[in-house]
Amino acid sequence: MSTDTTSGTDMTPGTDTTPGTGTTAVTVPPPRPGGPALDVAALRAATPGMRHAHHMNAAGSALPSAATLAAVTDHLRLESLLGGYEAAEALADRTEAVYHSAARLIGAAPQDIALMDSASTAWQRALGALRLKAGDRVLASPSTYVSSALHLLEMRDSHGIVLEVLPADASGQVDLGALETALREPAALVTVAHVPTSSGLVEPVAAVGELAARAGVPLLLDATQSLGQLPVDVEEMRCGIVVATGRKFLRGPRGTGLLYVDRELRERARPAAPDVRGAQWSSAYGYEVVPGARRYETWESSHALRLGLGTALDEALGLGVARIRDHVTELAERLRAGLSDVPGIRRTDPSAAASGIVTFLREDEDPRRTVRDLRATGFRLTTVPASHGQWDLGRRGLERVARASLHVYNSEDDVDALVAALTARERRRRGGGTAAHGPAISGAAADAPVTAVEPAPASATPSEPPYDPAAVSRPAPARPTGPVGDRADVIVVGAGIHGSSAAWQLAARGASVIHLDRFPAGHTEGSSHGRTRMIRRAYPAEVWDGLVDTAYSAWDELELAAGQRLVTTTGGLYARAVDAPGTLRGPGCENVDHTRAAELFPGLRLCEGFTAVHDPAAGVIDAQASLTALAALGRGHGVDRRDGRTVLAWHRDGEGVRVDTDQGVLHADRLVVCAGPWTGELLPAFAGPLSVVRIVNVHLGSSRRHLLEPPLLGAFSVDVPDVGLLYGIPAFGGAGVKIGLDHGPPEDPSTTAGPVTEAERDRLLGLASRFLPAADGPVEETITCRYTMAPNNRFAVGRLPGEERVFVAAACSGHGFKFGPALGAALADLTEGKERPDLDFLSPAAMGITDRPGPGATR
Repeated sequence: MSTDTTSGTDMTPGTDTTPGTGTTAVTVPPPRPGGPALDVAALRAATPGMRHAHHMNAAGSALPSAATLAAVTDHLRLESLLGGYEAAEALADRTEAVYHSAARLIGAAPQDIALMDSASTAWQRALGALRLKAGDRVLASPSTYVSSALHLLEMRDSHGIVLEVLPADASGQVDLGALETALREPAALVTVAHVPTSSGLVEPVAAVGELAARAGVPLLLDATQSLGQLPVDVEEMRCGIVVATGRKFLRGPRGTGLLYVDRELRERARPAAPDVRGAQWSSAYGYEVVPGARRYETWESSHALRLGLGTALDEALGLGVARIRDHVTELAERLRAGLSDVPGIRRTDPSAAASGIVTFLREDEDPRRTVRDLRATGFRLTTVPASHGQWDLGRRGLERVARASLHVYNSEDDVDALVAALTARERRRRGGGTAAHGPAISGAAADAPVTAVEPAPASATPSEPPYDPAAVSRPAPARPTGPVGDRADVIVVGAGIHGSSAAWQLAARGASVIHLDRFPAGHTEGSSHGRTRMIRRAYPAEVWDGLVDTAYSAWDELELAAGQRLVTTTGGLYARAVDAPGTLRGPGCENVDHTRAAELFPGLRLCEGFTAVHDPAAGVIDAQASLTALAALGRGHGVDRRDGRTVLAWHRDGEGVRVDTDQGVLHADRLVVCAGPWTGELLPAFAGPLSVVRIVNVHLGSSRRHLLEPPLLGAFSVDVPDVGLLYGIPAFGGAGVKIGLDHGPPEDPSTTAGPVTEAERDRLLGLASRFLPAADGPVEETITCRYTMAPNNRFAVGRLPGEERVFVAAACSGHGFKFGPALGAALADLTEGKERPDLDFLSPAAMGITDRPGPGATR
């Protein structure tokens, strides 16, 4: 902070000093050419909301930092302990510093700043103080925001002011020639929005200010969409009044705003409705307004929000507005360039667009539909209707546009993901593209947390990188993409998450693949069907950490290949009784008590006596979209998918394997078995160690749905004494909150899974009432699935002992979906002869499977 951040008398030589205040106007520092780039990774980590989605709505309400959030909540707690007046008095110095930070940001003096609850309030207080009368001319730019325009229209009707909307030039900016001509006649005010709400346009404010100053007319600058992303210097721009909000590019809390009024203008701009905050009642019929801009404030305000705004202002000053500008404008240009290559997408920004806002639309589609579909896949954008900018959008014949607005926590990956999502969406609309096909999956169980694992063997330490992202994108040799006949390089049995991932990976690397499943596409008899699954870093033992890292990387690669978002970060809480044995842990996780857990997830109610592990990286996998994408990717690389075909037996066959099905005999060099509950049928050595259990889930509605959606609720589990492990996934993708118990009775997979019984449903409803009080709506969906359980909740991934050409991924014990793409890549590695020592702790041998065939072996 500079020397003007307190009310002392430290002066800067050569600057203007306002008498009686001891403060100085601060010059905005010029951009530093070649300065260091922003540390986007650190900014994302310090922004809790970036764990939940690609947030691209800074022009609506940007994501605040964790520090800003803490400033607000800490003061509210102080008020609860001391009282509102006492808390304000205790932190009066910090509140005073907010004025200094705001002044520093725009090159003003603190006495020129008033704190408001919004830019609209600031506009109304400033305009009211001008006491405009009948015949006064107001010259407004076509970029004027709706609330400002409405106020001017009302003043035209009620006060008789003359309102003139200036034309725009070919670039979209206010026509400076027309403004210069208009100023040849007396005018009371010129107003311009630095950046409009309806596009990425940047108005030539300094030129406008020069023309207005030359004519002796004050300039009112609406910096609502610019302050925080573009430099604003009130001296350079010749501004008499500036209004701005805290919630947009300043990243402050909602309910905050700024008003700047220069000293000269204040002499004749008295508040139309003085308040005790800005005036002193000095005699029975007399009062005096305070000398500074605080004359426009009112007494009642949120001190907590103002302190949050101060934190946000200091963060912007610390980063440097010039660096912020460079970052957001580069991202915006990247997005505009990317959108130009998406079929059917039309950019709607004028040529003078040079800010972090990008607008576009899809031809023949309501932008609300575009944005709604994007939001369902993890992108947060918004739309702007013509009713918010009639002098701009209405003039250009645009009823509504989609708007993306970028900030410091956005990266090139966010931009590229949005372009990829729009491209994939367009392909689906036109009936083509990698994500356009595949079975419609429904039903299903959650990816429930593992509860116990034996200590890791010493050999479990990885000795080589466990995942090769480049393998996904390696070009496959040219070959026919239709059926491969009765022989292939690899036969994959099972079309759940692991089998589908393995089939895609193998085909992407050039292998011919026959992919079999005993049921028709979309069945609900196995373990991979359903809407959602959980992903998390929290695990009981360190032996899992490497595989968890691999899983996160593998999902990133799958999303990139599919061109759509499949994983949404929500954070996770995993609770148990304080005295319960064992717990989860993991990189980036922390232990919290029930009070802190309630702050993190207000939708989850834990009583005293519970503790929890908070995993900020946990999230939700779109299971249905994932299986659809994998099927489409596999087909795109030539996978011959054959649903409704039961494998009866397999045998060694010279240098390969023979697979007998109910529809004929197939041959391959290698066999990969991912048969879930039917693993013991095909691999008898597993029949003893594995067991199949019935799992039920319900989706529940709510009268307060927001409490059950991220970020107020994320992935969770509660180890309920004498009941079992309750797990859940927040309301997501249009479905209600999903809950289930991770244990159930044994079930024969050869029989059809029956529907959820009334007793099973009622048991889950009772737990929901206890831990999810907002889940008070109807049962929206009931689901059954099967877990294939292994000893110690381990998996079996690797080569079948005694068989060089047979590989297996089996018995994922209710927590395997999150590892699907990673294990698919591992199976592809193993079939290619690569070693995967990082998976030794999950090898069949580690489960006790030997090369001695069990009864009924079909070798």
